Amino acid sequence: MKDASFLKFTGRSSKAWKNRSARFPILGSVALVAGAAGILMAGTADQLDAETAARIEKAEKGPAVIDVSKYPAPVQESYKLFAQKCSQCHKLSRPINSDYALPDEWSRYVKRMMHKPDSNLDKDEAKQIYEFLSYDSSIRKKALVDEKLAKASPEEKAAAEKKIAELRAKFDK
Repeated sequence: MKDASFLKFTGRSSKAWKNRSARFPILGSVALVAGAAGILMAGTADQLDAETAARIEKAEKGPAVIDVSKYPAPVQESYKLFAQKCSQCHKLSRPINSDYALPDEWSRYVKRMMHKPDSNLDKDEAKQIYEFLSYDSSIRKKALVDEKLAKASPEEKAAAEKKIAELRAKFDK
């Protein structure tokens, strides 16, 4: 503990000094634990479980383009944005051939990509890409959509069908 002359000079009471100094070891410990956790998480962030790695590998072996020539013009434009933005970080074959098909799956996927460092994806672009992927799945992956809807709860099924119908109504004019 500091001597009384130091406490008098700083204008702090001895009780205030004790309370202040007692907090520093805690803050130091918190910083140390947070730093260690950050290092551990950084080391495992890019490591995938075997099942996920296998799914990605399988998807990346498929085609890397979609023929959107029969899609409505706004969807074709969204495809261009999707191709430009998403190819900055991974192969386009990954989302094109993934087993994602329902709007909620695409919503989670796009939000996750949006928060990646250097994604340069703003909310409007993310929405446009989400709409493209959901629309495309409703056409190109219809069998997978139907299979997943058959397994969904009545509430999930109704929500997915509503989102798909909204997208189809928006673009299929």
